[in-house]
Amino acid sequence: MDADANGALAPPGLGVLLREWGRIGCLGFGGPPTHIAMFRDLCVERRAWITPHEFEDAIAACNLLPGPASTQLSIYCAWRLRGRAGAVIGGLAFILPGLAVVLALSALFLAGSPPRWVRAAGAGAGCAVAAVAVHAAAGLLPASWQRAQKVSRLRWPLYLAAGVVGAATLGPWLVLLLIGCGLVELAVRRPWSGAGGRRPAMAMAPALVAGGVASGGLLAVGWVALKVGLLSYGGGFVIIPLMQADAVDRYHWMSAGQFLTAVSLGQITPGPVVHTVAAVGYAAAGVGGGLLAAAAAFTPSFLFIAIGGPHFDRLRASPAARSFLDGTAPAAVGAILGSAIPLARALHEPWQYATLGGAVLLLVVARRGVVLTLLAAAAVGVLVVAAGGPLPT
Repeated sequence: MDADANGALAPPGLGVLLREWGRIGCLGFGGPPTHIAMFRDLCVERRAWITPHEFEDAIAACNLLPGPASTQLSIYCAWRLRGRAGAVIGGLAFILPGLAVVLALSALFLAGSPPRWVRAAGAGAGCAVAAVAVHAAAGLLPASWQRAQKVSRLRWPLYLAAGVVGAATLGPWLVLLLIGCGLVELAVRRPWSGAGGRRPAMAMAPALVAGGVASGGLLAVGWVALKVGLLSYGGGFVIIPLMQADAVDRYHWMSAGQFLTAVSLGQITPGPVVHTVAAVGYAAAGVGGGLLAAAAAFTPSFLFIAIGGPHFDRLRASPAARSFLDGTAPAAVGAILGSAIPLARALHEPWQYATLGGAVLLLVVARRGVVLTLLAAAAVGVLVVAAGGPLPT
């Protein structure tokens, strides 16, 4: 950051934001932990644009918001430096590279008649998705349990269990369960008593009613993606239980196997994991559906930062916001864990279950990364089918 005539540090130009945020969008493989580390290195360590304390506060505030946390962190850091114009440019620079790759891969893997080797690679990668879901939930459990010390170690396991059961049984109605857990915690702790506070989750009720009338087509694509953007508590992987029943069972945009492939595409590409919504949108309505789904999923994050950025300090101190999240977050972690059940049920061939077991060993025992695990599973699929093994339909 350059100094102005008075010796004060001048904010970086919009071109710098476009270049640096775009670089992270192109190279940010590995999900939110990687993204947070890259933004900390850029904004705090190398350029000193943001102080360490401000950056940690930004992470905490973004974790209080629904939606993809690392995406919101990218938008917030850009907003902090260059206002709303910076938020738009930085956020888009972070999101668009991975989105372009996901749409290109969707055209290859989700086409009407993809080559046999492509279908085999997708089937192989899909085998590992249930293991990745369990791995993602396991990574979130310690911090969530630690937070329960300040809430209730009696209610925390109940919310977690509700999320597990809901993800395995409720399908698209899981949205109501996540919100319900937040409202239960609000009711128990009654943070608004005597203070004239509001119940923020109630503001989502009109959207839930409107979503119930989405019978198909682009309206349904937008609604399913909007749920992801509004309710991705607990990390980007909660998109799986939020989308699976809608995409596969309710609207029949894709088969269970294709959904596993779509989740894999969101994991192996750079940028936000939520890019999976674009693959689902592509399956529903081509490139236009993919772009619509991405817009619906990411727009709430831009609005949260543009409107709420100046009030983040109050948000972090809000008993109502913290109470709602204290109920919703463990339920979301449980939903991620529970999503492994329908994901595993989508497998059919013996070699797929063996590949799933190998993925568990790679992730848990060998401690390899998610991207490497998915690519290895894809390679197994290609080799098995090339050797004459059955290709799942």
